[in-house]
Amino acid sequence: MITSIVLIKTSVDQIPEIAEQIAALEGVSEVYSVTGQHDLIAMVRVANHDDLADVIPGRISKVPGVASTETHIAFRTYSQHDLEAAFSIGLDA
Repeated sequence: MITSIVLIKTSVDQIPEIAEQIAALEGVSEVYSVTGQHDLIAMVRVANHDDLADVIPGRISKVPGVASTETHIAFRTYSQHDLEAAFSIGLDA
């Protein structure tokens, strides 16, 4: 599974509607409205790199009101859940 983080600039007056349209796209798992230089962050999860082209420039960038995107591809995922599993050796206290 390939995960990418897509930073999106939009028409500010349409953020909720644009976010809902992007969230409904296949390959998009979540969309967050955020503060800062970008208006939305979309999490895209696909099976292979070629699928990224279908989802990001092929669908997200074509949603009316999307002004620009910046994509970051994740190499590895770290989370508290992952860390607990990695350090668990199966001993009960």
